[in-house]
Amino acid sequence: MTSELAGKTALVTGAGSGIGRACARVLAEAGAKVHVVDRDGETAAHVAGETGGTEHVVDLVDASALRSLPSEVDILVNNAGLQEVAPIHEFDPARFVLMQQVMVTAPFLLLRHCLPYMYARRWGRVINISSVHGLRASAYKVAYVTAKHALEGMSKVAALEGAEHGVTSNCVSPGYVRTPLVERQIPDQARAHNISEDEALEQVILAPHAVKELIEQPRVAGVDQHAPTGCHQLVRLRGREARYRRSLVRSGVRRVVCQRWRHRSSSSRSDNSSSMNQ
Repeated sequence: MTSELAGKTALVTGAGSGIGRACARVLAEAGAKVHVVDRDGETAAHVAGETGGTEHVVDLVDASALRSLPSEVDILVNNAGLQEVAPIHEFDPARFVLMQQVMVTAPFLLLRHCLPYMYARRWGRVINISSVHGLRASAYKVAYVTAKHALEGMSKVAALEGAEHGVTSNCVSPGYVRTPLVERQIPDQARAHNISEDEALEQVILAPHAVKELIEQPRVAGVDQHAPTGCHQLVRLRGREARYRRSLVRSGVRRVVCQRWRHRSSSSRSDNSSSMNQ
C-alpha cells in the first residue's frame, strides 16, 4: 500500500466484481478510503473486507437509495453495468429502460450528488468505465451501445463544466474484458448466431480484437505498465495532463488498455481527445 491517495475518498459502483472490484482494490492500495457500492451484499462485503472500505448495498435504479450514499467523495468511478443480447425487434423494452437507468441515469444522479463537494474542495476525479461500444456499435446490443454512447457524452459535459473547479472527467473504454458480464454473453451470442460457445468467443466476441484474447481486469484498473490511462492513472492527472482525456482502445491511437480493437475508421476519433476505450 502507498500513501499517494491518503486522505482521499473514492466511491466505486458495481464494485463487487469485475472491473469495479479491480478499481476498488487499486485505489485502496494507493491509500484512498473506498466506498464499495453493489447490489449484491455478499460480494460488496467481501471487497470491502479486501480493501478496508465500506460496503453499500444499493440498487442503482432506486434514486432514493442513491441519495443515501456518501456525497463527500473525491473520486467517483461509475462502473456498474449489465448486458442483454437480442435483436432490436425482439428486445424487451423494460430491459432497455432498466439498462439506461443503471448506466446513464445513475451516473448522472451520482454526479449531481458528488460534484458540489468536489467543486468546494477544488479537486475531484470522475472516471466513467465506458466501452469501445461508446464509439462503435455491435449487432444485438442496442441498449448497451446506446447507454455507453450517452455516458461518453455525459463525461465530456462534466469535463467542460468541472475544469474551472479542478475536477476532471474521463472515460476508460476497453474492448472485451474478462469479467462475469462478458463471460455471460458467450452463451447468449452463441444462441443469437446459432453457433457453439467456442465459435461465439472466437468469431463474434474476439473478432474485432487485433489480439485474440480477453483483456484482464488489472489493465483497466491501471495497475499494468502497458495501460497508462487506466483508472489509477486518470486519478493521478495533474496540470495540463488533467485536461479532458479519454482512453480509446483502438490500435494506432494510443497504446493503452488494449491495442485490441481493430482500427476500422479514423473518422470517429473525437476532436477534443487524445483517445482510448471497453
